[in-house]
Amino acid sequence: MPGLDRVSFELESGDCIAVMGPSGAGKSRLLRAIADLDPNTAVVHLDDQDRSQVNAPQWRSMVMYVAGEPAWWNDRVRDHFPAGAALHDLVLGLGLNPECLDWTTDRLSSGERQRLGLARAIVRGPRALLLDEPTSSLDSDAGAQVEACLKNWLSQGISTVLATHDVEQARRFARRCLRVEGGSVREVAL
Repeated sequence: MPGLDRVSFELESGDCIAVMGPSGAGKSRLLRAIADLDPNTAVVHLDDQDRSQVNAPQWRSMVMYVAGEPAWWNDRVRDHFPAGAALHDLVLGLGLNPECLDWTTDRLSSGERQRLGLARAIVRGPRALLLDEPTSSLDSDAGAQVEACLKNWLSQGISTVLATHDVEQARRFARRCLRVEGGSVREVAL
């Protein structure tokens, strides 16, 4: 991976691995490389599928990267979701009022954007989530709601790579941890 040492790890269905390290160390770069969003030479598999044998949009729908600050390209929130998607319960579960789906994106707070970015990913049915600090813009109540959803998604078999600065969050969800620092990536105890 560009700027990072070679790393190898496996995730079982519904498993979570934490990625930790100082800001700017390459946690996001690692996640973006797995998602094939940035040029890299990594060998990545999902079940028996080699990433190099799957077209990029299809890969990114199976292995979904969710940025800490999701991008918005349409004016209305609902236009970022597939037509007819069942969003009401998902949005409620994330602690949001479903009316926010009819708002313009410029009306959203950073925490609302972050949670709607998670909803935007999960409604597409990914098999793996690459979460880049999914609770960084949230207060403790909203963070707890997101964590409850994450626990549910893991129980449904969605494998997750969780980049976080929160050691306790990592311990709540991950059995293993990768430490990214100074270009090196190594497995460490939680």
